[in-house]
Formats: sequence, structure tokens, C-alpha cells
Amino acid sequence: MKYKHKIYGSVLGAIGFLLSPLSWWNDLFINFPIAYAFACVANFVYKGSFLGSFIIFYWLTNIAGFVLLQKGLEKIQKDTKEKKKYSGKDFVRDVLLSLVYTLLIVILVKFNVIKPI
Repeated sequence: MKYKHKIYGSVLGAIGFLLSPLSWWNDLFINFPIAYAFACVANFVYKGSFLGSFIIFYWLTNIAGFVLLQKGLEKIQKDTKEKKKYSGKDFVRDVLLSLVYTLLIVILVKFNVIKPI
């Protein structure tokens, strides 16, 4: 029974890590394509919403990543007494990284490097 928590937590944590902005490559290869796809759909439904939708969906993937990562770690550490806290410094770093990537999205869309389908 104890191992089910660890496996489930590991899967949640891995998905969360892939969606979170904790490494440089996952935004480029995972979050951007997901946000781009949803922004294209939103732009198809409501013309002119591409940039705003792109930013909103990008942030939603990051938030989902942090939530899944946190829940996964809670499941893994359920039986252990030693728990590492997510510090304010970690939060500020992660928010700043997300803001940099958001600025990159805005620049790429404004210069027509990224366009809706």
C-alpha cells in the first residue's frame, strides 16, 4: 500500500515537473506547444484573442505544473517525517522565470515569429 502512494506521487510529480517552469527546456518543448494549440483554438472561436489566450494558457500550464508537482511530492513524502518546504525564495525565482517566458511570448507574437494557424 505504501508503494502505491510513492508510484502515484512519482507520476504526478513527473507530470508536474514537465509542466512547471523549473527547467529551461520544458517550457520550450511542452508548455509553449500546449499554450499555442489552445490559443489557436481560442483565436478560431474569437478572432484577435491569440496573444491574450497564449499568455493565459501558458500561465495555466505553469500553475498546473506547480500544483501537480506539489501534490506528487506530498504523496511521496506521506510516510516520511522529513519534508522540504517550498520557500518564498523558490516562489520568487519561479515567478520571475515565468515572467521572462511571458515576455518572450509577447515579443515573438508581436514580431510575427509565432502566429495563429
